[in-house]
Amino acid sequence: MTELIVRQLKVGTMDNFVYIIGDEKTKEAAVIDSGWEIDPIMDAAVKDGLKIKYAIATHEHFDHTKTLRELAERSGAKVVVHENSPLNGDVRVGDGETLELGGEKLKVLHTPGHTEDGICISAGMKLFTGDTLFIGTCGRTDLPGGSARKLFESLHGVIMKLPAQTLIYPGHDYGDVWFRALEEESKRNPALMARNVEEFLALFG
Repeated sequence: MTELIVRQLKVGTMDNFVYIIGDEKTKEAAVIDSGWEIDPIMDAAVKDGLKIKYAIATHEHFDHTKTLRELAERSGAKVVVHENSPLNGDVRVGDGETLELGGEKLKVLHTPGHTEDGICISAGMKLFTGDTLFIGTCGRTDLPGGSARKLFESLHGVIMKLPAQTLIYPGHDYGDVWFRALEEESKRNPALMARNVEEFLALFG
């Protein structure tokens, strides 16, 4: 396995995070949630000598996808969305499918709850969680397509089963740090500390 390049960019007016992840050897890269601005993404990719292969949407909301198609057109990337997404994607992926990035494989985890088309991207010991999980809290469930029960299952049945050392990279800067290991987050985040769905619903339902 080659070393994975990770660039975390804060963009726009809603504290969005955009991620560029790249294969160190081949320089193939993916952008996760392009957000509001194209130029910072393109500048960072050029600086690292990266060629963007995929433009991935973790979910359908506009603050994450506003520039996704523009980014794809400028970079030659393919837009990747979940198979249930209302977005116009070039590649539609389901739970457990992988995207090849040079010598790396990006695994898709379907994590509905914030939206029905929500996905997380697993890259080695790094997890890009979109609006499923933040540092200190979790995504809203009161918007169209949201479900607190589904979000509980996504958090506890999917994310909490990952290795404790997995680094959580969220879709917004809502916490006291930009990323954190799952083991530590599970001891601080009320959404992960809930012992059952009833406790979770009392907090986030």
